[in-house]
Amino acid sequence: MKKIVLICSAGMSTSLLVLHMRDAAKTDNYECEINASPIADAPEVIPEADIVLLGPQVRYMSNKLKKEYPEKIIEAIDMQVYGMIDGKGALAQARRSLED
Repeated sequence: MKKIVLICSAGMSTSLLVLHMRDAAKTDNYECEINASPIADAPEVIPEADIVLLGPQVRYMSNKLKKEYPEKIIEAIDMQVYGMIDGKGALAQARRSLED
């Protein structure tokens, strides 16, 4: 089962997107675990994740996190997907990156 972690400033703004992503995963019968966390928890949550999606508020941390966790897939959530709270689109982005 894939673990998808969304990271934002406080872990709250991505919570609604997480719910929509979980709904999309259920509709697609895609087994995964999706959670949101604040950037402060990155050292605890990134090691356990298969992919990390960054919210717009923390996308500036992308290069730093990629250097700290070179074995992890870390990318920013597409701005349009994030803005529309498009769970299906965010899940599709994660699955493409996971080649899943």
